[in-house]
Amino acid sequence: MIAEHTTNPDHWQVTLGSAAVEPIVVEVRRGGVVEATHRVHAVAVSDGHVVDACGDPELSTLFRSSAKPFQALPVVRARPDLEAAEVAIACASHLHRPDQLEPVLRLLQRAGVSEQKLECGGTPPIEHVCSGKHAAMLLLCRERGWPTHGYRLASHPCQRALLDEVAAAAEVGPNSMWTAVDGCGVVTYALALERMAHAFSRLEDLEGGRRVADAMRAHPDLIGGDDSPDRDLMGLADGWVAKYGAEGLVCAARNGLGVALKAEDGSWRPLRSTLAAFLERLGLDAGGLASVPVENSRGEVVGEVRALRIETRT
Repeated sequence: MIAEHTTNPDHWQVTLGSAAVEPIVVEVRRGGVVEATHRVHAVAVSDGHVVDACGDPELSTLFRSSAKPFQALPVVRARPDLEAAEVAIACASHLHRPDQLEPVLRLLQRAGVSEQKLECGGTPPIEHVCSGKHAAMLLLCRERGWPTHGYRLASHPCQRALLDEVAAAAEVGPNSMWTAVDGCGVVTYALALERMAHAFSRLEDLEGGRRVADAMRAHPDLIGGDDSPDRDLMGLADGWVAKYGAEGLVCAARNGLGVALKAEDGSWRPLRSTLAAFLERLGLDAGGLASVPVENSRGEVVGEVRALRIETRT
């Protein structure tokens, strides 16, 4: 099934106790002038229950690259000899730096294939942002005895297995998830934000999940770029595991608490400041995440990206 994303303004708030909490509003200011405004939905889940939300926790969207930690689980179980950097790059949306490409090459060597077998597109394909995930899928095909050709297609046993993996993590039926084609050509999955947060809250309890989380925390610089909110959250060294997804999504977890945030307009720009505001609402340390300056081409700070104040939970 191909999901058509729709939003209903009547569902853009959740009632917690007696108070309705709207989505978090983020303003982009330049010289004191509001230049852009974003609205972000956020939800926190623990022990299978929503503990807090701003906006609509049932908002359905695509998991995109935030699903990568779960897509890595089967190959991590099959290959206990994988190094932490190889596991991390399988979960990454990388910028093809040399330190990021090296573990991709090691995964391809373990799979016994060349980079020409990567079906993620790109010229060359190894520099594609998702080449680590694709290399891990090729290795999984080798371990399971599946053909490598067409491993990205929904009909291939690799993608069917990964769909089951994500559904199990989110505790939904595999047939209940609408699917679409991700930017790199593989299957992506539609879930409610609450189910994404729930899946992340369970990650370290899943078989192989602790290895995945530990690898990501050990190598946050492999996971994303310099302005990536997932890398910066894990850089707090506070036990967080996090993954950014395209179109304004970020998911994270720590100590059994899962969070998921989604910008309505699909922008990545408000996510750092929104994540900081939501964590502070939960009574958690956000480090320097809230500081998001706007700079010009001379490197001069000319404004800021700032989440408007939201009430702290009582």
